[in-house]
Amino acid sequence: MNIEFLITTLIIVATPGTGVIYTLAAGLARGARASVVAAVGCTLGIIPHIVAALTGLAALLHTSALAFQTLKYLGVAYLVYMAWSTLKETGALAVEKETGSRSALSVIVSGILINVLNPKLTIFFFAFLPQFVDADEPSALPRMLEMSAVFMLLTFVVFGAYGAFAAAVSSHVVSRPRVRTWMRRVFAGSFVALGARLALTDR
Repeated sequence: MNIEFLITTLIIVATPGTGVIYTLAAGLARGARASVVAAVGCTLGIIPHIVAALTGLAALLHTSALAFQTLKYLGVAYLVYMAWSTLKETGALAVEKETGSRSALSVIVSGILINVLNPKLTIFFFAFLPQFVDADEPSALPRMLEMSAVFMLLTFVVFGAYGAFAAAVSSHVVSRPRVRTWMRRVFAGSFVALGARLALTDR
């Protein structure tokens, strides 16, 4: 595996973004198990973008302003919804003592949607993966699949580490109503800020 690819991937994955914010919020609100579940959801949300990049659908988003804008604003709307549900302490980020199968599913679905509804990820993979593979190489597709799998694995590991840290201090947050209130405001504001940044991005 190309060391340059690994280093670049680690930097990209570790840079705080929507998925990191979501995983941190889940860990703080519900603990270690929820943070792992959130990391799984965010990781699974990468798959459609990888498929789109490998099948050429990313080119459609890159060339079609309508397709890009439609997916982008769906993503913005979902981030605003996440901010609202966080403020109201409802939905996947509600503080609960346990994460049952039903709530775990909602956490996973939210994590998937957060990444799926971000068109920049598809274009990112469309531009990122070919940099490390020779187009004339017979095994180009298997190589890109391998790198995609490594990217997903590192995403899960790094997000899991963020979540573990959040879960470690969650008891100090959940037991203090005032701190919990400010936590909701901070994460809601983060989702709004990320939504605004997405709204202002171009292809």
